[in-house]
Amino acid sequence: MGRKYAIRNQDEFYFVTFTVVDWIDVFIRAEYRNIFIDSVKYCQREKGLLEGAWCIMTSHIHLVLGTTGTHKLEDIIRDLKSYTSRHLRKFLENSPYESRQAWMLPLMKQAGQAKSNNKDFQFWQQHNHPIELDSLAITQQRVDYIHNNPVVEGFVDEPADWVFSSARDYEDRPGIIDLYFLW
Repeated sequence: MGRKYAIRNQDEFYFVTFTVVDWIDVFIRAEYRNIFIDSVKYCQREKGLLEGAWCIMTSHIHLVLGTTGTHKLEDIIRDLKSYTSRHLRKFLENSPYESRQAWMLPLMKQAGQAKSNNKDFQFWQQHNHPIELDSLAITQQRVDYIHNNPVVEGFVDEPADWVFSSARDYEDRPGIIDLYFLW
């Protein structure tokens, strides 16, 4: 991770994006979304992850993350990506219902073999480029970007209509993941 994209202050929240290799639309299926959501909830309970905003798109996930200080944020992010990668791979390889195995698995294996720090498989792109949210204006801009992503893509007309996003929570509608409200 370069200097520009380093987590330097554990007391701040950071905007990050996790992107599937080759922008594969994995998260169109509920099973994959649920694996990710369950992992976030685990990290909240066990590692002190604070979730300020989030949105699951078809090929990537935007997050605003912080930590209670129990664990370093970069360690939580590493563990979250590692755990979800292993479990998403396992589901992908073993699901009798996944019709896309024949083309998705070779792409992920090829991506893994191309990187020296992988063994044979890569689910997520390597970098998540954490951006420190050190002012309310920057924080609001990033949260608006996250929440408007499904609108821009044409999935919904209003941000809060996207179930897989914290936009619902910010409009006092029940959400899926417990939030640490940023304002």
